[in-house]
Amino acid sequence: MSGESTHVPQQEHQESSTSPVVPDEEPFDPIDWQQLELWAKLTPAQRVLTMIRAAEFVRAGLRGAFRQRYPQLSDREINMKVLAHLTPLRDYKP
Repeated sequence: MSGESTHVPQQEHQESSTSPVVPDEEPFDPIDWQQLELWAKLTPAQRVLTMIRAAEFVRAGLRGAFRQRYPQLSDREINMKVLAHLTPLRDYKP
């Protein structure tokens, strides 16, 4: 074999794998402690209901966006587009 080597020296590998990646900005929004306290006061049933309502809000927003983009589609077709957007369906092309 030739004297050339594509092997990365161990020291360089260690430096790159242990150095932290520091983004320019924080990846998450700051914690909203007031919202967290309100959430903690809810019963489990109230938390589930809140999540269900939030999910319905998202679906309604998607339906509205799809209806504006595809005004010719039926309600069923719009709902299928929403489902396809929210669910990783295999081989489904709306």
